[in-house]
Amino acid sequence: MIEILISSVVATFAKKTSKPAYSAALLLVLSGCETTQVINASAQTTKAPIVTAAAVKPEPLDSEVIGSVVVANVDVDANSEDPQAFELKPSKTLGSIIPDKEGLIEEDLAAKPSGVVKDELQEKPAKIQEQIQITNTDIANTQTTLIEEKTSDIQHVDGDGDGDGDDTQKATVAKTAQEIAEEIANEQLLSWSELDTKDSTITVLELVKEAQEKEIAKVVEPVEKTIEEVPEPVLDLWQLTVANYGLGHIEHERITPHYQWYKKHPQYMNRVTTRASRYYHYMLHTALEQNLPAEIALLPIVESGFDPFAYSSGRASGAWQFIPATGLSFNLKQNWWYDGRRDITASTKAAHLYLTQLHKMFDGDWLLAIASYNGGQGTVLKAIKRNKKAGKPTDFWSLDLPRETMNYVPKLLAVAKVVSELAGTKTLHSIADEPYFEAVDVGSQIDLAQAAEMANITTDELYRLNPAYNQWATDPQGPHALLIPVAHLDTFKESLAQLPPSKRVAWERYKIVPGDSLSRLAKRYHVSVDLLRSINNIDGNLIVAGKTLMIPIASKEAGAYTLSAAQRVINRQNQINKAQASARIDYKVKSGDSLWTIAKKYKVSVDQLASWNKIGTKSVLQIGQKLNIWPRGINANKLQANDAKVVKKLTYKVREGDNLSVIAKRYSVKVSDIQTWNKSLTKYLQPGQNLSLFVNVTKLKQ
Repeated sequence: MIEILISSVVATFAKKTSKPAYSAALLLVLSGCETTQVINASAQTTKAPIVTAAAVKPEPLDSEVIGSVVVANVDVDANSEDPQAFELKPSKTLGSIIPDKEGLIEEDLAAKPSGVVKDELQEKPAKIQEQIQITNTDIANTQTTLIEEKTSDIQHVDGDGDGDGDDTQKATVAKTAQEIAEEIANEQLLSWSELDTKDSTITVLELVKEAQEKEIAKVVEPVEKTIEEVPEPVLDLWQLTVANYGLGHIEHERITPHYQWYKKHPQYMNRVTTRASRYYHYMLHTALEQNLPAEIALLPIVESGFDPFAYSSGRASGAWQFIPATGLSFNLKQNWWYDGRRDITASTKAAHLYLTQLHKMFDGDWLLAIASYNGGQGTVLKAIKRNKKAGKPTDFWSLDLPRETMNYVPKLLAVAKVVSELAGTKTLHSIADEPYFEAVDVGSQIDLAQAAEMANITTDELYRLNPAYNQWATDPQGPHALLIPVAHLDTFKESLAQLPPSKRVAWERYKIVPGDSLSRLAKRYHVSVDLLRSINNIDGNLIVAGKTLMIPIASKEAGAYTLSAAQRVINRQNQINKAQASARIDYKVKSGDSLWTIAKKYKVSVDQLASWNKIGTKSVLQIGQKLNIWPRGINANKLQANDAKVVKKLTYKVREGDNLSVIAKRYSVKVSDIQTWNKSLTKYLQPGQNLSLFVNVTKLKQ
């Protein structure tokens, strides 16, 4: 009888408000249930409202049958394996569950004694304080337990481009150089990214804590009751993602092997969700604002493992893996200074726009749109045309597509399923639903090391938030926006206001000497020829000895810009050296060489050669260019253990009597390496001058 009465009340409410989703929530409250299962029955036709006001925890697949409930005339099996069936934990009041539509929250507040409202509002500082305590615990746990992942960890990224998702190898006691070469053929297989360091993770946690502490300092004891101050249950970003899934419940045999892989590798899931900690709030909320299924925000896990520095042998770059041509078609600028494909905000907007266009092209079929994002719309359209001609179905599962694309959509669906099961657990690195960064338009070119000092953060942190900048400064022609941690936003803005544009980049007046050319000077000072022409109003390539040129220079040594394009290559090679003891060959390109002839000579693939050296498979080689090669046929067990390198950066202060040869011999490095690491070196060293050295500490002379 009570159930009939409740159903009657809900039906009346639904009729008056025309809000069946809220009617369902009302039923939960009136029924007094602690938990229930809700399914979005209309997910296939309309986008569900964004769920933000309820704690979400997916039901495990092997849960016991707990019955069924009737919600808005839909019979929902509470034991469903549907990833969109969620366990809602409603608050004590209707106002904290139902968004303020039709003034319902106002009515609920009015029904409460004023003292109760005041008590609830005063809980806000306590809740923020509780979050800070959680963050402190995360930092302590990270400092205690976070270690560098071993290179034998397996990473499920389709690094070789074959689409089979099986880019793994079993560790052996003794490996051939060929086996080593295959393992490091793609950077992803090292299970390592510039983001995978203890310092990187702890920095994120500490900056989040700072932002939380500033927020609690702003909280003032309320005088009047306001709707915004009603406390709501807190979801982390992975729970919020699951709450806004929109692709529906899809089961298919091609999903199963990928689902099983992700389930068996919780360390990988923790690693990629940790990498996402800086970027995911922006990516998810941008998708939800565009009314996209929340699963779209998970695509970077499949594309790049949430590594904005990722670069494939197919020349795809960034978290969303745009190839150059596609990037340009979506206004992602690419030059010596800047690569928009790695810009967190610009590439995310471009990816969402591209997917929206594909969704419209394929008449609202998200699976075909996602497949086209990977394989190209032309490939998918041709497959559809073939099936139509043969009288076959034209849905994604029925199409004959390239192997990589055939696996691409199942991988995303497998990731979504795993996230739905693990959201709220320790396997996924929890990310608070709070902005991590904010964009600041600097208005002119700025030295990145100087910008980092102005924001009171490390240069590494600035590069991780702004991975699009290839060099030591922003592009002189723009864009000039920098992403700055919210916790240090005011500090940066105050410093920026006090620094005129003329002092944001250092300049050198250079006197041209016989033999100089624009190309040589550009190489020496790490700038482009076009920039030198533009700054100095030069037409063509002719320069005159005795004249002066204005040249922008970095404020610090090259080694200080640790995540610039050049330093990332050095870092990656050092990581390879530390990860694998191998017989590497330093090959100098000769006249007539090509990637194909070199690969054939050393019995490796062109893809491997390209990946080891961070170049495209169709790149044109320059005579004298150096390539790193791990040739086939050398047994790894012949290598000595002390061949493994442990490379560390040292700052060396020049003494009386020093020269480059003496310093190079002392630290077992080459003179040419010292010159590369310290680009501003003059012909003669000065006592007291600081040099950056990257030294194999296992070979230091005692």
